[in-house]
Amino acid sequence: MSDRSRVLRAACAVVPFAVALAHAGPAATWLPGPRRRWLPGLAGVGHPGHVALTFDDGPDPVSTPRFLGALDDLGVRATFFLLGESVARHPEVAAETVRRGHELAVHGWAHDRPWLPSPARDARELVRAARAVRDVTGRWPYWYRPPYGILTTGRWTAARRAGLRPVLWTAWGKDWRRDATPASVRRTAAADLRGGGTLLLHDSDHACAPGSWRATLGALPAVVADCRAAGLTVGPLAGHGTV
Repeated sequence: MSDRSRVLRAACAVVPFAVALAHAGPAATWLPGPRRRWLPGLAGVGHPGHVALTFDDGPDPVSTPRFLGALDDLGVRATFFLLGESVARHPEVAAETVRRGHELAVHGWAHDRPWLPSPARDARELVRAARAVRDVTGRWPYWYRPPYGILTTGRWTAARRAGLRPVLWTAWGKDWRRDATPASVRRTAAADLRGGGTLLLHDSDHACAPGSWRATLGALPAVVADCRAAGLTVGPLAGHGTV
């Protein structure tokens, strides 16, 4: 094999790796420690006396209304990150969420993992999801959280072009698990939740273990009570003062 052939062969091996790294590199922001330290705005760090309560994967005609009722009882408003395809199927649930005073945000069109680069698809589907939310609220949404928190280069770019601000979380309840219970959700959330934090929970089992939303619903009063006992107010991202 000639020297030129060796060089070409090595280049062909490097190029796919470089493309994959450029695509997936930003997804390292999924790691909570580095995200909180170096990208507090993306982590959802806000006013130190406030906790942002957020829910992913809705709307769901069975579970979401139960959360809306519980939040009414608690006197709390939250931010709901909605899937565009679910808004299209259940616009009445999304509309009721707005009517109850909650903030709607974008979680993408479908709950998929972006294994391969597809900038055109990312841009198209994100705008499609944002339009579905706008059709319910009458205004363009502000926040975007990608499914699984995987923020690739394509999704970063698509969000910027769509006028959406990406935000992830500082704490979660691991409420998607089959073995989740109200006690485990409360305990897990409390481990990382501090003033100024953004809490990720789920109001649907769309991408979670079947029925896992019941553990979240059961934990919700205690989670809110824990925040209030610590002198923290609980509300949507709109009132969080995110940096």
